[in-house]
Amino acid sequence: MQTSIVIKGAREHNLKNISVSIPREKITVITGPSGSGKSSLAIDTIYAEGQRRYVESLSVYARQFLEQLQKPDVDLIEGLSPSIAIEQKTVTKSPRSTLGTITEIYDYMRVLYTRIGKPYCYNCGSLIAAQEAQNIIDSVVSLPQGTRIQILAPIVRDRKGEYKKELYDMLRDGFIRARIDGVMFDLTQDIKLKKQQRHTIEIVIDRLLIKTGTERQIKSAIDSALKYTDTVIINLIDKNKDIPFSRTMACPNCSISYPEINPRFFSFNSKYGACPRCHGIGFENIGEDFEAEKQDFGAITDEEVAGLSACKACKGMRLRKEALSIKINDTNIAEFSRMSVINAIQFINALKLTDREQTIASRVLREVKDRLSFLNKVGLGYLTVDRLSLTLSGGEAQRIRLATQMGSSLTGVLYVLDEPSIGLHPRDCKKLLESLSSIRDSGNTVIIVEHDEDTINWADHVIDMGPGGGLRGGWITAEGPPSVIRDNKNSLTGRYLKGELSIPVPAKRRKSKDFIHINGASEFNLKDIDVKMPLGLFTCITGVSGSGKSTLIFETLYKAIAGKLYKSALIPGKHREITGMEKIDRIICVDQSPLGRTPRSNPATYTGIFTYIRELFAQIQDSKIRGYTASRFSFNVASASGGGRCESCHGGGTLKVAMHFLPDVYIPCNVCKGKRYNKETLEIRYKDKNIAEVLAMTVSEMLRFFSAIPLIRQRLEILEDVGLGYIQLGQSATTLSGGEAQRVRLSREFGKRSSASGGGNTLYLLDEPTTGLHFADIQKLLDVINSLIDLGNTVVVIEHNLDVIKSSDYIIDLGPEGGEKGGRVIAAGTPEEVSSNPDSYTGMALKNKLAVNR
Repeated sequence: MQTSIVIKGAREHNLKNISVSIPREKITVITGPSGSGKSSLAIDTIYAEGQRRYVESLSVYARQFLEQLQKPDVDLIEGLSPSIAIEQKTVTKSPRSTLGTITEIYDYMRVLYTRIGKPYCYNCGSLIAAQEAQNIIDSVVSLPQGTRIQILAPIVRDRKGEYKKELYDMLRDGFIRARIDGVMFDLTQDIKLKKQQRHTIEIVIDRLLIKTGTERQIKSAIDSALKYTDTVIINLIDKNKDIPFSRTMACPNCSISYPEINPRFFSFNSKYGACPRCHGIGFENIGEDFEAEKQDFGAITDEEVAGLSACKACKGMRLRKEALSIKINDTNIAEFSRMSVINAIQFINALKLTDREQTIASRVLREVKDRLSFLNKVGLGYLTVDRLSLTLSGGEAQRIRLATQMGSSLTGVLYVLDEPSIGLHPRDCKKLLESLSSIRDSGNTVIIVEHDEDTINWADHVIDMGPGGGLRGGWITAEGPPSVIRDNKNSLTGRYLKGELSIPVPAKRRKSKDFIHINGASEFNLKDIDVKMPLGLFTCITGVSGSGKSTLIFETLYKAIAGKLYKSALIPGKHREITGMEKIDRIICVDQSPLGRTPRSNPATYTGIFTYIRELFAQIQDSKIRGYTASRFSFNVASASGGGRCESCHGGGTLKVAMHFLPDVYIPCNVCKGKRYNKETLEIRYKDKNIAEVLAMTVSEMLRFFSAIPLIRQRLEILEDVGLGYIQLGQSATTLSGGEAQRVRLSREFGKRSSASGGGNTLYLLDEPTTGLHFADIQKLLDVINSLIDLGNTVVVIEHNLDVIKSSDYIIDLGPEGGEKGGRVIAAGTPEEVSSNPDSYTGMALKNKLAVNR
């Protein structure tokens, strides 16, 4: 068996025809400065070729549904295993998608509640018991005199199929009517049901009027119905109301009957189990057509989601009241879903089951415990099982997929991961590394794109890319075990690992006289805490994942100040009061959400630079002769309206190809070859470059190209200053990482400040801005932050990176753990003061970092 993956002549993107061998069944970290070609090698070359070969291995029948995937620009790859990429891309944006559904934990719990759950009456709380036929008959006979009823036998309930045989058998047995999906049908007619749709078929056993002397007819009809099903539906014709009766489930006090209990009964994605008011969404004021209108829930912002109130019927639990009345150890399935992963593990471990229940539930419980344990191992123990997928960060989503793969027990697979340490506290990083080691030890190969120092040192093999980003990258500067990298003078990463280069500890910490006081913060897991936030300083909010950092800063502080300054409708997190807000003139939240939701959005359009570039192209003599305006150079304006976009791809440059059972892929437009514009527009050139070639430049290249044009140069310099010199200005916003998107936002805000007179009294809130940054690039970001503070502004950063934390003026450390065990202020003060606090996990990690750098 081949012991290495051999790559020869890789030229994808900025790779410089490189060749390298990657050991199999080992952990290999690919590192280097931002834009040096790490993802180009790992994702766009190695993984892409693995995916292409997988498609080619499929049968001819399967391949007819798939487009031919483009081969990466590489001469040869040998020893490649089936490949799985675990990237930072967020998971599905459906409001029905949760942590439990993604990991299948909720699916297994539906089976568990079906098999061993105990049903209770939702009206009186009594244990539901079997109902004899005579009890059903007595209940029907007791209906008011003159009531017109139909006695129905549901033979099919919410299942797919045509059911021709079943309908024919009922006709042969003498029945002539059936209610199908709520509509009456004559069984003597040719009834055609759609095979791929779910149907409910209820046979009309009899129709009668309640009056003296009909007892015998009622008994005969109910006995007949019970021959076909355990459930009888009494339809009150005049009220159009159904009363269900079950031979197996009924309350002895209220006579309330339950329908058949199966896993669909606990599914909020099925009308059989979903709350009838909110249709299983859990929110108030959302109609049945909600999902049809919002096929991509990303069209709704997180703020809009937070503004929705819980459904009044189910209290946000999504399920019908009957399903919520079925319990295990006095806990229904929605209450279980509201537990954190850690608490769910404790609940499962504490279950006391009879021998019979244990026999039935043992396999299901093992699957649930394994999945919960894997989530906890990758540092996600603080997440609740019902956490909406649209609220997950890229790092959390990636670790969820990693936990899912850990439970798959695959061997001989190549896993490619993109910065899995994002969002992890240094304490939790070791858990992640141990999980990756277990995947390797199962006979798999792991390739990680990473900047984290602990991850690099943990690796079996390291490939250092560089020496710079963009055009200056694409080479392999060093490779081998971490010890070899540290001793290689050509390796920029190695010099940082060895300590020859480092981000210096500030010689002096700034002090503040003014503060914002947040008193009684108690949103989510915050424990009624009081926090003193210094103004005019660089403050880091730290703590383990799930400790309450985002809740304090974004849910509470940002929403409160935005409401005061801008009359925002956002509802801040629960707190008693916030004082000192009058000292802030502006507040800017710079988070990691995507710049745009379509491939059309890019850094050029977002920062406003593209406006100046289009105007410049419109001033060229050839443009004036042809009558071209700035609109001609917009890829969003149709040709009929004076634009110059390619009409084949409508200016997108790519075409989406549905891959059916694989993720959709985007391929270059075969007309414009990915250039977005039509032939005539591309004939206009500035300094021998057309508009498409300009957009294909990196920021660093463009900075030199437009050095003589101040309006463009100034904005490009800011992008360069925040460590984005390697990105292409025209690249799709959907390809940017969360950290890159955040730094583009920061550059735009910094550009506004630069162009405005004065400055100061602005509060900047940042969420892990170092995501995707190499050691060498972090200093650039710190320089930008310090320049903002020197102008009289305040910068508050949620961060796990110790180099950033040690460079701050003030730290607020939350914890001690995540979830319910978090939400407290563990330490506050300068980095030196926090590092001396024995109760602070951040302090312990920081103490070692400060000692090394002194």
